[in-house]
Amino acid sequence: MTGRARATVRDVAAETGLSIATVSRVLNGQSNVAPHTRELVLEAVGRLGDQAPRPRATPGAQGGAQGGAVYVRCPYVLTDYFGLIVSSVGETIELHGRQMILGAGESAQRTAVLPGLPERPGVAGAILILPPEPGEELVRLRDRGFPFVVVDPRTSPPKDIVAVSAAHFAGGRKLMAHVVGLGHRRVGIIGGPVKWLPSEARLAGYTASLADAGVLPAPELLRHVPEPNIEHGYLAARELLGLPDRPTALVAFNDKMAVGALRAAAERGLSVPGDLSVAGFDDIDISRAASPALTTVRQPLEEMGRMAVTLLMRLLSRHTLEALHVSLGTELIVRGSTGPAPR
Repeated sequence: MTGRARATVRDVAAETGLSIATVSRVLNGQSNVAPHTRELVLEAVGRLGDQAPRPRATPGAQGGAQGGAVYVRCPYVLTDYFGLIVSSVGETIELHGRQMILGAGESAQRTAVLPGLPERPGVAGAILILPPEPGEELVRLRDRGFPFVVVDPRTSPPKDIVAVSAAHFAGGRKLMAHVVGLGHRRVGIIGGPVKWLPSEARLAGYTASLADAGVLPAPELLRHVPEPNIEHGYLAARELLGLPDRPTALVAFNDKMAVGALRAAAERGLSVPGDLSVAGFDDIDISRAASPALTTVRQPLEEMGRMAVTLLMRLLSRHTLEALHVSLGTELIVRGSTGPAPR
């Protein structure tokens, strides 16, 4: 008696429209597959019936921590900002019984990591911190069924990609409302890199509070920097303070740039906050070490890391996520660098 030929992995791939590699990961019980992709393969196996290859059990399906490491990509120097996020991510991954594989340092920006993640042995998913890759690459990674979460996205993430960030607009609005409330109307804004999502969102928050006070943003009072560091903050502040009608306050994209603004103010003999108010964003260590200490907006950096791991674990456990873009609240921290506008 001759039976029907047994279906192969290639047949399942043809049935689903997925790659053979993706189907193989599902059938071999690997956890680095998106829930909807796994369901698609299992449904196809069901349609093919007894002739289809049988899937193995998913690692960890019997309880306990699932197998597979988490790849954490942070292609930047692990200073106090990125270091806080990565440390929180690592601690939370360990609590879930998994290992962390870290790819960090600015040299990692020149390495094409994302295309090889789905085939990387022993990697279940990834957390991508401020990924420099364009959104199209993230979409391609998602379409291959690889689970990942973006932390602090550089650009607006596609609607069906999981992302965690701070409430940049609300934080910027609260900060500028504080400055305006002190009587400042001519406020210089030192923005972050152009087309960065945090830069655009904070700038929108600043201008919203200025508009509430009846102030239209003056183009000559806005500077964007290519890199958000102390040196570029200093250079931008020096330009703004050199204007014939200089601003009475400077609001910087982050604390490092605000420290650069303090340096530019000191060079011109301006006292802070008597002659000039200065504010930053992030509330990293340098904001408290500055003289005077910086008024700033506190980002929940460690909570962002913890939330990213929690969301990734839910993806790996095939849970449905109702909120794909999570925005965590910020807090205005008032210190000595801001004061009433000079008369």
